[in-house]
Formats: sequence, structure tokens, C-alpha cells
Amino acid sequence: MNQEVEIVECLIIGSGPAGYTAAIYAARADMKPVMYEGLQPGGQLTITTDVENYPGYPDGIMGPEMMDNFKKQAVRLGADVRYGLITKVDFSKRPFICIADETKEIHAKTVIIATGASAKWLGIPSEQRLNGSGVSACAVCDGFFYRGKDVAIVGAGDTACEEASYLAKLCTKVHMIVRRDEFRASKAMQHRVMNTPNIEIHFNSETDEILGDNVVTGVRIKNTKDNSTKEIDITGFFVAIGHTPNTGIFKGQLDMDEQGYLITKHDSTYTNIEGVFACGDAQDKIYRQAVTAAGSGCMAALDAERWLSAQE
Repeated sequence: MNQEVEIVECLIIGSGPAGYTAAIYAARADMKPVMYEGLQPGGQLTITTDVENYPGYPDGIMGPEMMDNFKKQAVRLGADVRYGLITKVDFSKRPFICIADETKEIHAKTVIIATGASAKWLGIPSEQRLNGSGVSACAVCDGFFYRGKDVAIVGAGDTACEEASYLAKLCTKVHMIVRRDEFRASKAMQHRVMNTPNIEIHFNSETDEILGDNVVTGVRIKNTKDNSTKEIDITGFFVAIGHTPNTGIFKGQLDMDEQGYLITKHDSTYTNIEGVFACGDAQDKIYRQAVTAAGSGCMAALDAERWLSAQE
């Protein structure tokens, strides 16, 4: 079967703040960008509610509405935004060969990767049901809404300890649910958490159920040693067990760390392959904010434009 082939100047894989910003800049540079939005158009922000920490929205904005605005701006400026998935790539020669939805072959002069990362979840039904109604995977994004309230956070690594410390500054009480009898976090982070008076650590504990009909009202935790359970009254439940970068299709072609985050050259969005650029949470495991993702999307488009100009 002969596959349909399309030649594009700039292919953007993935959407969200990074991808849409890259599309805006690439479109204004007359690179005629083609974007494939991926399985979750708009990325992680489409499963958040209020966004209050993005500049320019004095009254805050809902995550899905914000991403819709980003998309509309990209389209207005000339980006070709498509619902679909890049399922395979070959970066071994130029132009780069990318397969969309397993059927369409695209030859791209430059590629910008903005596939993001997905939060790891516990996998219990109440967690998904109450997602955005008290359940969150980002304390920095949503902690503000729980000022003066009691919350719980699950996790045992550096990120969990960091987010628990952040929440402790805002919340009356932070219940930290740790599966084993010790942390995985660095000693410094452990000390910080253990020396914070309003953080209560529940070792040898796992989440049995998040309680509440329409919003979170509590959590039931189970002791992993004797299977006893207890219920704690809370209004916010934070999951901090890590993220998985959506970079599987680039394995073996692009340099990545042991967790799968793409490695970019210092002060740039260049990957190890000339003409392929990475931005947003697919390469950022430190900040993971909408505003930093958007900034790196801008960088990727500028890098791609300059690289392309140098080639020509």
C-alpha cells in the first residue's frame, strides 16, 4: 500500500503550553507549522480547573479554556493544528520521516517535540472521579486553593517532600502518606519534612479510598502491616509519586535520562539530532509549570527557525 506523503517545514508533536507556543512562534516566522495534538489535546492543563499562576489572567482561568485560547491563537496565526497522533519517527536521515495515525507519512525539515509528561496515579476509582474536585497531581499549581485547610499528600521521594513542605506553608495540616517505613527522599528533604510541625507522617500506610461524593471530604488509609484502616478529614488530596515523560517513540534515537526525559543541550532546546528540538515537560522534570513550558516552546521555535535559516 502506498502511503500518502506530505512535506512540511516544521512538525510539532504534541500540544499543551509548549506545543501551542511553539506553533504561535513558528507560524509568525512563516514556517507553516503542522501540529499533531496527541491523545490529550492541550495536555495536563485540560484536567485542571482554576489556573491562577499564569501571568495575564488577573482573575484566573480554567485550564481547558486557557488551552483553547492558546490553540485559537496558533490557528489564527496560520498553524495547521490536527487532532491525531504521531505513532512512529525516523530521525536517521533528513528530511525526518514521521508517521501520523499509522497511515500518513510526513517528511519534516524540522521537528519540535512537545509531548509532555503524564502524572503517575494510584489507580483507584475515587482518584479519577474526584480529579479536579480536590484531587491534584501538582501542589504548586493547586495548593493555593487549600489555604487554611487540611490536606493529604501521597509519596515518599524528594518531590513529595518538597510539595509537602510547600503545602505546609499554606495549609493548617498536611497528612503525608508513605507506603514503607522510610522515605526515598534525600536526607535533607527528610529532615525538612520531619521538622515541620504541621506535617504528620503516616508510615506503612497506603490510600484505601478517597472520600467524598462531588468533592474530597476525607481519605481512608490502610496500614500495610496489620491492614487496619482509619479515616482522616481533608479537603485536598495530592498525588506526588512521579511523572512519566511521553517519549517512548523516541527511544533509541534521542538522548534521554534514565527516567525517559529528553536531554537538551545547555541553554537551548537542541537534542542530540540536528533539526530536532524538545520543549516543555518532555524535557523538564524540575519546574513543570505552564509558564515555563510556554517559554521553552518559544525557545524551540526560535531555535528551529534559526537552524533552518542556517541550512538554507
